[in-house]
Amino acid sequence: MTTEATSEELRIGVFICDCGLNIAGAVDCVEVTRWAAELPDVACAVQNKYTCADPGQNEIKNAIAEHRLNRVVVASCSPRQHEPTFRTCVLEAGLNPYLMEMANLREHCSWVHPGDWDGATLKAKDLVAGAVARARFLEPQEEMTVQVTKRVLVIGGGVTGIEAALELGNQGHQVTLVEREPSIGGIMAQLDKTYPTMDCSI
Repeated sequence: MTTEATSEELRIGVFICDCGLNIAGAVDCVEVTRWAAELPDVACAVQNKYTCADPGQNEIKNAIAEHRLNRVVVASCSPRQHEPTFRTCVLEAGLNPYLMEMANLREHCSWVHPGDWDGATLKAKDLVAGAVARARFLEPQEEMTVQVTKRVLVIGGGVTGIEAALELGNQGHQVTLVEREPSIGGIMAQLDKTYPTMDCSI
């Protein structure tokens, strides 16, 4: 059961991750957290050493319950690495997973501005502000499930097409291979010998 927030008052939780020293070594995370707490619609701002670890995720879950959060912003590392982690975290807390937004303070800030403490901290604030602004417009989403037919059309009977058809067939798919020429093999089939063995290409 998910808690959906579309028309009720926005209550955004912001979670700033130190990522050990990956972020905190270049960004004043204490200042960013203090500043984030003053942003409009932010109900709480929390700094954590490792937000992706179990204690950090538990802190998010507890804050969702305690502060009745209906949006979550996690300012940490790359969404490519941990977006699924935090989506699962907020889902387990009863919040729709698509009401979570991330700000990348590691790859987009601390790692590219080492030695510029003030500049990196200012940029981190901008990234958090942007994520909070996006979070205001998030809407709950439900993932669709569709029936998959295990049939595949492979267009092109060259080496790549043949290999793809064989691999898919070995995985149990019904494969239809389409080639516009009278025979398959593509350019490889037209070669007399191939390097380094000089064997016949066919």
